[in-house]
Formats: sequence, C-alpha cells, structure tokens
Amino acid sequence: MRRFYEKVFHQSNVTTIDEVMAPNFVNHSASQLGLTGGDIQHVTQFVSMALQAFPDLHYTVEELITEGDKIVARLTISGTQQGAFMGMPPTGKHATISDVEIFRITGGKAVENWVQADFLGLVQQLCVIPPMR
Repeated sequence: MRRFYEKVFHQSNVTTIDEVMAPNFVNHSASQLGLTGGDIQHVTQFVSMALQAFPDLHYTVEELITEGDKIVARLTISGTQQGAFMGMPPTGKHATISDVEIFRITGGKAVENWVQADFLGLVQQLCVIPPMR
C-alpha cells in the first residue's frame, strides 16, 4: 500500500493501480467520492481527476495496520486545487484533510476498499462552503 500511495499520488503513475488492485476490485465508497461506479476503471478516473485538480497532491501515511486479509491506512492528504474537482471550480487554495481507507487483499492485490475522508473539511478549506461556527 505504501508503494501504491508513492507511485500513484507522488509520481502520478496511474498504471500502478492495475498492479495493486485486482480486475474485480470494488470501491464501496464510490458514491461518497462522486463516482457512478466502484470498479477499477472508476477509481482510475477519480485518481486522474484528483491529480489534475491537485498537481501537488501528497498522501502521508500516518499508520498502516494489517490484520488477516485487511489493511487499514490512516492518511493525511494535502494539495493545492489548481483545476476543477468534483464540480468545484479551481480555487488556488491549499487544503489538508484526514482519511482512513480499509482494503481487503486477496492474492497480493486489493479486491475491495472503504474510504472515510473529510470531504466537508476539504470544501470548507477551499471556501466552497463556509466553515461551521
């Protein structure tokens, strides 16, 4: 998983997705990410969109926890929005959010994942909606 975050997000190498995710991969949080589907093709589209919108996108792996066939990643994600993202026009603002991702691994590849990211914090930092008082 460290290689996934390093290659995909820090080196903008989306072909790595096919190396670490099984062809039958399912993202159970697809609707939370604004995706119409949760397969590997939709994940690749989302990652490509995120890398275009946030060219300096950086994932910091705070913790990786493994148990059985699961890997849990606690992450800090940061970047400056230079392009459109999930319907939001470019703001030029920098944002940092927390994220927890759970992957189920079979045969050395991810077959499922669940994502809990602070998207409310993201849109507040980008000034798309005002922060709560």
